[in-house]
Amino acid sequence: MSTFYIQHTTRYHYASAASYSANQIILYPTNDEWQRVIEHHIHITGDPVVSVHRDYFGNEVGTFTLIEPHLELLIHSQLVVETKPRIKPTITQSTQEQWAELSRMAATLPYADFLKIETFENRHELQNMIDAKDPKRFNPYQIATYFCRQVFEQCAYIKGITNVETTLDDIWKMKAGVCQDFAHLMLALLRMVNIPARYVSGYICPHHNGMRGDGATHAWVEAYLPFYGWLGFDPTNNCIATEKHVRLAVGRNFSDCSPVKGTYRGGADHTLEVQVSVQYEDEIATEQEATTKFIHLSALEDAAEIKAEQNQQ
Repeated sequence: MSTFYIQHTTRYHYASAASYSANQIILYPTNDEWQRVIEHHIHITGDPVVSVHRDYFGNEVGTFTLIEPHLELLIHSQLVVETKPRIKPTITQSTQEQWAELSRMAATLPYADFLKIETFENRHELQNMIDAKDPKRFNPYQIATYFCRQVFEQCAYIKGITNVETTLDDIWKMKAGVCQDFAHLMLALLRMVNIPARYVSGYICPHHNGMRGDGATHAWVEAYLPFYGWLGFDPTNNCIATEKHVRLAVGRNFSDCSPVKGTYRGGADHTLEVQVSVQYEDEIATEQEATTKFIHLSALEDAAEIKAEQNQQ
């Protein structure tokens, strides 16, 4: 078991006061047999009432509005969470039985939702890569592991060249991006061979071992393996998701899981600062390590309703 102390701060600063903002947060960690929330607090500028509900995918979602003029919106989440290592699949059924089970499940909910493939121009190139492997010769776990490695090896991890609007075509052409881009590419590959796959938003807590994605929210993929269930794959780090991965939400893609998003009315010029820091049970830190990313957005219009979402690293 591992225990993590996580602080996640989102700060919007507006060049001129925002007269109104409406916001959604998906910052409530999963509670299940593999992950237990010990303590969790969220502090928001102005202490607004946060209405919390469960969405279609089972995620806790909070919504709130600020109706007073404000130059800054600060959302600070403090979390203590305990995780357990996942048991890896033990394959007892034949490869043919496993693919047959996936075919049987394809038209049933919720699995059908996680088989929908985004439309993109270069799908044939991904299909050629899939066909070259002849995936039905291998079981779904082996194919998911193969796709995870392929995305890791073929794509360069480069911050700042993509954003929440980047398409699958853009990712494939650049063969570069950050964790949300790696995850979207692996989702497409899995779904193209009829393996239900969902996007996961959360944190990675590598304990200074150099894994990509720390210092910000992280993203990876869960594939549904027949006769086992959902198993996480992290193509950004070419690994199975372990107790070092803390889950916040799942969905079909980033849009379903964005940790913080919203709209405001006011001047278009603003900055977004996101900071995530992790402290570990076996260390006493006087200064927590964190990576801060600044995103500066500007536009010609002085007054507009702006949509802002966090980019996952």
